[in-house]
Amino acid sequence: MKSLYTSVAALALLAGSAAAQDLKFAPGADARFNWASYEALKSMDLKGQSITILSPWLGPDKALVESVIAYFEAATGAKVNHSGSDSFEQQIVIDAEAGSPPDIAVFPQPGLAADLARKGFLRPLSAGTDAWLAANYAAGQSWADLGSYVGKDGSTQLYAFPFKADLKSLVWYVPENFSDAGYEVPATMEELKALTEKIAADGGTPWCIGLGSGGATGWPATDWVEDFMLRVNTPADYDAWVKNELKFSDPKVLAAIDEFGWFARNDKFVSGGAGAVASTDFRDSPKGLFSSPPQCYMHRQASFIPSFFPEGTVIGEDADFFYFPAYASKDLGSPVLGAGTMFAVMSDNPAANAFIEFLKSPIAHEVWMAQTGFLTPYKGVNTEVYGDATLRKMGDILLGATTFRFDGSDLMPGAVGAGVFWTGMVDYAGGKPAADVGAAIQATWDTLK
Repeated sequence: MKSLYTSVAALALLAGSAAAQDLKFAPGADARFNWASYEALKSMDLKGQSITILSPWLGPDKALVESVIAYFEAATGAKVNHSGSDSFEQQIVIDAEAGSPPDIAVFPQPGLAADLARKGFLRPLSAGTDAWLAANYAAGQSWADLGSYVGKDGSTQLYAFPFKADLKSLVWYVPENFSDAGYEVPATMEELKALTEKIAADGGTPWCIGLGSGGATGWPATDWVEDFMLRVNTPADYDAWVKNELKFSDPKVLAAIDEFGWFARNDKFVSGGAGAVASTDFRDSPKGLFSSPPQCYMHRQASFIPSFFPEGTVIGEDADFFYFPAYASKDLGSPVLGAGTMFAVMSDNPAANAFIEFLKSPIAHEVWMAQTGFLTPYKGVNTEVYGDATLRKMGDILLGATTFRFDGSDLMPGAVGAGVFWTGMVDYAGGKPAADVGAAIQATWDTLK
């Protein structure tokens, strides 16, 4: 019997060693990481406990999030069973209504999380978590509000913890083109408009803009309008707009649409002329940056767009980006438009709440930061950990935000945000007045229950 016990103990020790070796970055080995926050997790003894997590992540993203989860397992002794689904939105509803939800669900759409909270399928997060977000995330109250929903009892509470952000408020350019022409990166919207006019006056074309996207044609323009909703109106106006309390026909919304039109409906400002905007595929539109001579000098698009740059393009050298700036004259701070994922608890498993506490630790963010595809507004991390200078620069934009808002079209009913808003912006780019476009979009929203 003694030899049996000895063998079991040896196997357990080997298993523990294997788990430690499986960690992407050895604890204590790289002083840039906040290892103290990792050591603090060991005060949570969760040996023998397990957690199930369902997320939308597959492939490389699945491996990346699991590299983060491994630190929670190693520190606490808990076992986390994570599965990803390419039909997450449908699967989580089925599981919830069947009474077999995961302990934690990772929502890419706050609207879906809010809907499940309203039906009583989500559990409020631990008291004080909303205050923690407000204090520790840049534009923290924005993030706390993003995860706060009305529950089945009619009260508003924090149900979802934001973790992993995406950034949309970016303008891409080729530094060599700017240098050759003597142009400087603008710091305000006033300067951006002045630069646009100067490039046109110099005989160049300031912008490449394309709205084409097959059945989703028009969506790139919605990002422009959302960014301008945050630059000419207040955050409260933006929130009222995505809830249909501020109508598409309201002058405030029409003003944001016409701000987009200032850039997109001027033949001198857009590659191919204003008439080409709606028909140019968004994946092809940035290619003009790399022509010689350049067909355009700037392209406004989210952080994913380098995937469609010429092969071998080095960000920071061959191409770079800057923050899509705010108006200095409007005193609305530095708003950022983006997206992200939200972790929500769906069971009474106490270990699930412990996992949310883990997400408050710098190490949970830094492990993914040091790899790829991850941005965070957490002020407590060391930004030197970011895997490359591009991520670090994007992270700095997030940290500099005074307001963060989620992609507005994704918060609207599908028939609006992924329907008439898209087609309406195509009509607008083609010359239809903003008032007519806004009225038509609103007419559809008014028919929805």
